[in-house]
Amino acid sequence: MNFFSKQIDRRIAAYQRELIETHYQEVENMYRQIRGWRHDYRNHIQTMKVLASNGELESLCAYLDELDTDLNTVDTVIKTGNQMADAILNSKVSLANAKDIKTQVDAHIPVRLRMSELDLCCIIGNLFDNAIEASLALPKEERLIRVYMDMKGTQLYISFTNFTAARKMKKTGGLFKSSKGEGHGFGLVRIDNIIARLDGYLSRNSEDGAFTTEILIPQV
Repeated sequence: MNFFSKQIDRRIAAYQRELIETHYQEVENMYRQIRGWRHDYRNHIQTMKVLASNGELESLCAYLDELDTDLNTVDTVIKTGNQMADAILNSKVSLANAKDIKTQVDAHIPVRLRMSELDLCCIIGNLFDNAIEASLALPKEERLIRVYMDMKGTQLYISFTNFTAARKMKKTGGLFKSSKGEGHGFGLVRIDNIIARLDGYLSRNSEDGAFTTEILIPQV
């Protein structure tokens, strides 16, 4: 392995550690919030019963509004069934929202994956980063990232689609060129290497105004 390859591997390892250390705690906090709400459910019911029996309808409505706001905060969090996927998706969705990028995420992982969490984190993180970067070139009202994840038989299917300013992106050496400048394309190469190592399938398609990446990874 040459010096350049070792340097890339070190950068990838650092990126993966950062994702895990920064985002895994976020999803733990999310699950803790959900467990806390369920634990308090009986107390909420008892409080509302007392308010209703005393005829304090205004207080009851205010209490219900407060509970509705609290529950909506929990329900808006993405819950795929896989903690690592939850961590990285929720983190990237928050980042996209902060940059005025609309997101639509439909993600379900109902089984224990054979692939490592590091590989999953690297794939989702890089795909989302690329989609965010491309979206920033568009007017705010045109920014949109769509994510879909689910099992197709025994394979994990991942699809990312984002709108782009380019009518149709061009390939260089069989790959779509990164718009981030020199040194930023290693994420795409890393995804390709992971998919190849896992005997998966990867397709990138650039049509007018949209860029889509589709991935299938065997899990048996």
